[in-house]
Amino acid sequence: MKKRIGFVLIPGFQILDLAAVSTFELANGEPGGPAYAIEMLSEHGGPVTSSSGVRVETLPFGDPRFDTVLVTGALDIAPAAPAVLAFMREASAVSRRIASICTGAQVLAAAGLLNGKHATTHWCYAPELQRSYPKIKVDPDRIFINDGALWTSAGMTACIDMALALVEADLGREVSRAIAKTMVVYHRRSGGQSQFSALLELAPKSDRIQAALSYAKSNLRKELSVDLLAEAAHLGRRQFSRSFRSETGQSPARAIEQLRVESARAMIESGSHPIEVVARENGFSDAERMRRAFLRAFGQPPQAIKRAARAE
Repeated sequence: MKKRIGFVLIPGFQILDLAAVSTFELANGEPGGPAYAIEMLSEHGGPVTSSSGVRVETLPFGDPRFDTVLVTGALDIAPAAPAVLAFMREASAVSRRIASICTGAQVLAAAGLLNGKHATTHWCYAPELQRSYPKIKVDPDRIFINDGALWTSAGMTACIDMALALVEADLGREVSRAIAKTMVVYHRRSGGQSQFSALLELAPKSDRIQAALSYAKSNLRKELSVDLLAEAAHLGRRQFSRSFRSETGQSPARAIEQLRVESARAMIESGSHPIEVVARENGFSDAERMRRAFLRAFGQPPQAIKRAARAE
């Protein structure tokens, strides 16, 4: 029997949230399928307009018994209609899983479904979610979180990672991996992976500093001296150091450490490599130096992140 998947669309929803639909659609093409029956839902039915102006046809709320109900988010957060909150409460009582994408977490929170739960949302809206609903344990640095029957994801493309995890829980890792390959995405990022990217945060303005950082990211195992980075940027040592700090707000050494811990964390979360190997492959002279860098960056050692990834 197909599993009913309901997508609750709120007015002004972010169209990228529907990328999650493709994950379930492609699962239906895998051996043994189709596995899912997908329904678009809204309070009154009919067309619902996204923030980009694209309209999606929906069915009105009816039987709340679904395998999984996902509520979409919006860039401009508005109070959810009472009928939407009522439907989410009813669905949570009779459906196997309830999930939110991006600021859809605000809907689950308003419905009282996240009280006492761990949850995430788009990093930009996480502080507001925590202030408005202090009973929720908001983690702004997670791609997605599964707490019992409740799932929440960060914004934008993170909905794909959560959808792949949902499919993996239903149909197995190989099916999820095959879908990710078809979608041309990395086989899903683990839920514990950070929403942030060191390269995006550094945001250098010039091509030369960007080239130095790109070189560093591709050569983390090397001893990345200032002279080597300056050479990659085609600048003199003093000019490079001055320009680097001016454009990124950090010293080259601090920025390289950010790149190394980000790469090391991804390696820990996506495999079963010994900590010593991870340290070596990412340019740390030893595991202890990597441990100290992890404490500065994440407030926890590599072993704790490894245990969390295994538990997930």
